[in-house]
Amino acid sequence: MTTDGGETIDTQYLVTCCGMLSAPMSDIFPGQRDFSGEIFHTARWPRDGVELSGKRVGVIGNGATGIQVIQTIAEQVDQLTVFIRTPQYALPMKNPSYGPDDVEAYKARFDELRENLPNTFTGFEYDFDVAWADLTPAQRRERLEADYENGSLKLWLASFAEIFSDEQVSEEVSEFVREKMRARLQDPELCELLIPSDYGFGTHRVPLESGYLEVYHRDNVQAVPVRNNPIARIVPEGIVLEDGTLYELDVIVMATGFDAGTGALTRIDIRGRDGRSLREDWGRDIRTTMGLMVHGYPNLLTTGAPLAPSAALCNMTTCLQQQTEWISDAIGYLRANGKSVIEPTEEGQDAWVAHHDELADANLISKTHSWYVGSNVPGKPRRVLSYVGGVGAYRAATLEAAAAGYKGFALS
Repeated sequence: MTTDGGETIDTQYLVTCCGMLSAPMSDIFPGQRDFSGEIFHTARWPRDGVELSGKRVGVIGNGATGIQVIQTIAEQVDQLTVFIRTPQYALPMKNPSYGPDDVEAYKARFDELRENLPNTFTGFEYDFDVAWADLTPAQRRERLEADYENGSLKLWLASFAEIFSDEQVSEEVSEFVREKMRARLQDPELCELLIPSDYGFGTHRVPLESGYLEVYHRDNVQAVPVRNNPIARIVPEGIVLEDGTLYELDVIVMATGFDAGTGALTRIDIRGRDGRSLREDWGRDIRTTMGLMVHGYPNLLTTGAPLAPSAALCNMTTCLQQQTEWISDAIGYLRANGKSVIEPTEEGQDAWVAHHDELADANLISKTHSWYVGSNVPGKPRRVLSYVGGVGAYRAATLEAAAAGYKGFALS
């Protein structure tokens, strides 16, 4: 392994912990370097902060990070212009304060949580526990209201699993969230611009927010739709749309997302057997074995990688814990048995990819366009990046392979 500083490091095993969302999509508009003001991606926020008071600020993007920026800086800036391509089903977040007694009570549950979380669908404390068909309409509404008021991701990841597979259920739950958003926005034009209508609740990453929708009631905030009139280029004065409209700005914030799952690794020149390139392999087709290894790349072990539970569809702390435990156990097994090399077989990888795709193709996430399927990156192979069979099922599969002497892997 060679660093960008020229240092060479020899290692028997390489474990990547690069993160699912750490390769920003930042250099994507013509003319960015010509802008006369400040421009930066949210993932590369200046260490010393940014002075925004009295300035005209443009935010490109309104996903999870964009929402955080927008709701935070609206009262600081002179003028805020938000360029919106895709409306979001944003949910109000509750951030309760915890006193010393609350903290101690929570600590007392650590053993229970460590035991239970790896077996839930998303690795969170809450889980799907009732079927849509088993409740009356009134009971469904009561459940939705309770989960909405919870102020977490519970409405998404623990109300009704059918939102991912049944289009009718998806539409009913989506309309429930739209109703909540309409009540807060009130203005018909804002509702048209900010409330999703062409994809189901939960099939994109669901952001949590604190007063985000109310920001658009401020006189100094303007929402600009760019789906049908996209950003054409950036000029010294600001942002120009396809129809020639210029928005003059002092600062541009790029909340433009990430090359999820693959980007953090393909931006490194990783080579496998016979000099094969991971960048080139994943440029053709994104394949892994349980998100832990890739055929053709012996002793390369990955965390937070494609085809494992990840990226808001799992509590990353829970998921990364079980992945790192599996990796450390695998290395321990090799050493205990006089072996030094582990690599997934092609047949084993094909079987995992087929299993992953079978579940993904039945999930409504696969029918939408978002970074969940890589469609935000031009030319990226389309595949649902996160395993959607549930954290508990994934854990069981990884442990089963290990218990069978690492079935699906070649050891030598």
